[in-house]
Order: sequence, then structure tokens, then C-alpha cells
Amino acid sequence: MSEATNATNATNTQNDAVKNGDMQKSDVVIDVKDLRKSFGGNEVLKGINCQVHAGEVISIIGPSGAGKSTFLRCLNGLDTPSSGSIVVLGDDIADPKTNIDKTREHIGMVFQHFNLFPNMTVAENITLAPTLIKKVPADKARARALELLRMVGLEEKADANPESLSGGQKQRVAIARSLAMDPQIMLFDEATSALDPEMVGDVLQVIRDLAKKGMTMLLVTHEMAFAREVSTRVIFTDAGVIEEEGTPEQVFGNPQSPRLRSFLSKVL
Repeated sequence: MSEATNATNATNTQNDAVKNGDMQKSDVVIDVKDLRKSFGGNEVLKGINCQVHAGEVISIIGPSGAGKSTFLRCLNGLDTPSSGSIVVLGDDIADPKTNIDKTREHIGMVFQHFNLFPNMTVAENITLAPTLIKKVPADKARARALELLRMVGLEEKADANPESLSGGQKQRVAIARSLAMDPQIMLFDEATSALDPEMVGDVLQVIRDLAKKGMTMLLVTHEMAFAREVSTRVIFTDAGVIEEEGTPEQVFGNPQSPRLRSFLSKVL
């Protein structure tokens, strides 16, 4: 067997292990190369290069219009890249031949707005995808939903209508719904920006608990203190490029880029 074949087999074995949740911290779970995205004549992402390792918690910060949310949406296949590659758990989701739906099963995403189905109970919102997509039996899906609701502090709301919940409670249900698919990666797109200030803490605590459990996460956030506390790495984007990145201590304590220093002076 050739060295190339051996290398390919080893890579495939590693990718299968990663998708099954058997990840090592050295494993690259996201590999982005020269990612570009344009909307009409407006180039929003201008050549993003980034690697994410298993267990990392990466906060993406920057001014409005910097491309943060577009970058996250590209990682989940919601926005199609104009060019470049995005290898997630071994699959290049920028390749039209890739089964994006299968890859997306391993990626949970929580949006600024909760998008819960108002005609379903809280538990039904959480069990819908596992039963339809993964064919999980209804009783097992219900038990898992209750377990996740317990984790986010909302077990007593299992049979409630989503419209009866506060914004913070809805967002915690949205997180539980994403976790019900047992993702290997979680993406948070400004998950607290639509909440009243007193509701933010409960949602951040759920994310904090996920970080302690080793979940790989990318967070687009305006919560600078939280980003400094929970992140293993912080990425500062501006005008469609990664302007600077490093540990929270480096980015917040010793920023090198004049643009980052200017940004932090306005938000800290």
C-alpha cells in the first residue's frame, strides 16, 4: 500500500473518530483557507484563514459589518462561499459534491433570534430534529430533551408553550434544541444580543458550562468580559479580514493592531 493511500486512510479514520465524538485536542475540526464571500459587488469576507482544534472556545469580536456573522454562517453552510475551502470534520462544505446536510448534523448553531416553533411545546421543539433526522425513538428523544432542559435549568418548562417563556428562557431552549443532535461543534451568533440585560447571565452560564465540558465552540459576541473569561482564543475581524488573534490575555491585555486598540477603547 502506498504512503499516499496510508495517509488518506489515516485521515479518514481520524475524521470518523472526530465525528463520533472521539476527539483529541490536537485534532483540527475546522480548517478554513482563503475564504471569500461576496454579496453582489460587496466582498464581505476577503480571504479568511483559520484552524479550530477540538475543545477550543473561540470568540469572534469586531465592529458591525466586519463579516463575523457571515463567517459563522459559512461554517454551517447557510451562506455559500464565493471561493476558498472550509473543511469541517473532514468534509469540505464549500465543495458542491459534499452532503452538507450530513455534515450539518455534527454542527449546532444558535442564532440571535430563537426561532422556536410556537405551535409545539418546548419538549417537542427539542425532540423534532432527533426523531425526524436521526430516527431516535420518541421516548428516548423525550428523555434526552428532559436531560438537556435540566442542564439549562428549564426542566419544569418541558410542556410549556414557547410563547410563555422569557427571552432568556427561549434562548436556553434553543441551545438545548441544538444540543439534542449531539453536535461536535457549537456556533453561537450573537446569542445574547436580543436579550434584556438581566437575562443575559443565564444564557452565558449555559455556554460557560459547555466550555467546561470541552465542547468546541465559536462565538460571535459583543460580551467582551465574557469573551475574555471563557475563550481559549479571540479573533478580531475588521473589514472582512482577521486583523489580529491570540489568547484573551494577548488580545485584551496587549493588542498590537491600532485598529484593535481603537475598537477596544470604545467597547471596554
